[in-house]
Amino acid sequence: MDIVPGKGTPLIETDLYRTFLLISETGSFSRASEVVGRTPSAVSMQIKKLETILGVSLFAREGRAVRLTAEGEALIGYARRILMLNAEAVALFRSPEIEGEVRFGAPSDFGTRFLPNILTRFARSHPGVNVDVHLDGSPHLLQKLKERQLDLILYTARTDSDLARGGEIVHTEPLAWAGLEGGVAYSRDPLPLAFSISGCPWRKAARIALDKSEHPYRIAYQSFHSAGQEAALLADLAVAPFPASVIAPPLQRLDERHGLPEIGDYHLILKEGDKAGKATDAFAEHVVECFRDLTSV
Repeated sequence: MDIVPGKGTPLIETDLYRTFLLISETGSFSRASEVVGRTPSAVSMQIKKLETILGVSLFAREGRAVRLTAEGEALIGYARRILMLNAEAVALFRSPEIEGEVRFGAPSDFGTRFLPNILTRFARSHPGVNVDVHLDGSPHLLQKLKERQLDLILYTARTDSDLARGGEIVHTEPLAWAGLEGGVAYSRDPLPLAFSISGCPWRKAARIALDKSEHPYRIAYQSFHSAGQEAALLADLAVAPFPASVIAPPLQRLDERHGLPEIGDYHLILKEGDKAGKATDAFAEHVVECFRDLTSV
């Protein structure tokens, strides 16, 4: 009987998992290489090494983009869990005992995407810290931080915006047009759009792209939360700018083949208030580590 579970099984370096997750998020080897500051060939070699160890193909190329194979889809959950457990084990022994409260704000649309993982891991490593979560639009979050109603926020910004230099960038990915699979909303003239509230950086980025390409459009639906936008998309009444990683059936990603211009990337940025305490500093460091483990090398 082996004393060490899995003895004799090839071990996979955590960096390989991180690179794999980053490519699955961005949908591109070249884009992933830009994010991590490595050459595309170096990133490709990492994936080839991972595929050799597992004995399967993880990605299938489709022009300039790549998509996950069935085996790649199956690996995502394991890769994320392994990186989470690694970070938790380190935090358990390296994190000092900290108590207090953190008033944390994040965009409403990210409440179900990233927060469960962030909060669960932080509670395990810092059980003495209470986290008071506020979900709101990015413009409101920035105002609340300025007024010291919040201690720490995550907010979204276009990559060419001055706001992109206002804090620490923890996540970057493309914005893409989303519409119903087999739908015809994208072909209507003017193009019907489902947007978030005024001031949303995704809204502005989409309008800039459409104005630049001289593509006629009208704002047909507005909603504070992405669920409202998605309802219009599912009814094939409009298209909307969404993070590329969240577009999944019955929605599809629309591009130049559908007559729509590229929107560009966006940043998710972490920013602390002026009088952040030890609890806030610890939570901020934890948020950065979570995104590093999930989406970067």
